[in-house]
Amino acid sequence: MTDYKNTNDALNESEFEDNTIPSGINVLSILTFIWCAISLISAGWSFYSSKKSFETKDKVMEQMSSAKMPSFVKAFMPNMEDFEKLITKSYENRIPILILSLIGIALCFVGAMQMRQRKKQGYLLYVIGELLPFLTLALFVGMFALSGISFFIGALFPALFIFLYTMQRKHLTR
Repeated sequence: MTDYKNTNDALNESEFEDNTIPSGINVLSILTFIWCAISLISAGWSFYSSKKSFETKDKVMEQMSSAKMPSFVKAFMPNMEDFEKLITKSYENRIPILILSLIGIALCFVGAMQMRQRKKQGYLLYVIGELLPFLTLALFVGMFALSGISFFIGALFPALFIFLYTMQRKHLTR
């Protein structure tokens, strides 16, 4: 019986000494790093192109209203007033939106790095980094930006990754 306890204790101790990255966290963090790079490019492009979008919004709105589209396609199109507000407020608040986007990207990146080191605080940083862009849109553009099919598609991946990282929290020990 003594041998069994010593063997069991040795197995439990080796479990804590193992510093390998769990495969789930490894895959998720690599995908997170790729997504952070894509988000960085996207944030820069949004900032850069916001002036052109603002200048051409009237032409785009005219084309959208005069276009002959099936009714199911028009259902996916934004309301003209909301579209105009979205473009205008995005242009007016492009600097704070860019700064908060970069902070969110950095939080996701640092959070994923910490989760690779099995630190629990990395999960919290990651979740805050994923939710920050939605809060930024609500504050600087308006709640109408958080509606429609494009919002749900845009929220799908962050929600999925938060869920997947939540499932991997059992591996975070520090």
